[in-house]
Amino acid sequence: MIARLSVLFLALAVVAAHAAAQTTPLLSPPAAFDRATIRRGAQWFAQYCLSCHSVKWIRYDRLTRDLGFSKDAVRQELMFPGGAHFAQGMVPTLSARDAAAWFGVAPPDLTLEARLRGGAWIYTYLRSFYFDPTRPSGWNNHLFPDAAMPNVLAPISGIRDAKGRLIQRGRLTPRQVNQVIGAITVWLEYTSDPSKLERERLGPYVIGFALLLSVVAYLMKRAYWREVS
Repeated sequence: MIARLSVLFLALAVVAAHAAAQTTPLLSPPAAFDRATIRRGAQWFAQYCLSCHSVKWIRYDRLTRDLGFSKDAVRQELMFPGGAHFAQGMVPTLSARDAAAWFGVAPPDLTLEARLRGGAWIYTYLRSFYFDPTRPSGWNNHLFPDAAMPNVLAPISGIRDAKGRLIQRGRLTPRQVNQVIGAITVWLEYTSDPSKLERERLGPYVIGFALLLSVVAYLMKRAYWREVS
């Protein structure tokens, strides 16, 4: 028993130390969890992230059912790896061996990343890159120091130094960049829990049925007690 309590206290101490060490506040993505935002996030993810990161537990054919993509749209906008099939998961064009050779570590699969870290962490992470010439990739991250990942969104977000000073402008405004990052975050929230869309669609009907059932139960209760009295 004492050993278990010691392990528990040690785990809590590690979590507390990690939280104390994290000085970058987490920001909530300015994007709604809806089909349109998820579709945009999928398109941005395919364009900027799918070259290295997989979401292998999401198959292409599911996107036609859940998000309303046509098969032609999936082929043109999302199915970039050559030879990919609708029944397969979304895998990167870059092999794990080449990725490990270039970045020092193979980029992880991101299917469940939002469930692991939360949407606010992903959104803040993608906003926290800065130029660091001492790093092999030329980039560092305030939220996740010494990350191997480069800032793949630099062409649209621009380049900033560690103090947030703009070095080079990107193609989009800061507001547009935040919308892009928010859409990518919502997309990863979807991949970590695809059934959430269906639950939110059915939610109003379930609540309505529960309310109707409550009214019927109340009327039945009044009728029964009237007979008793």
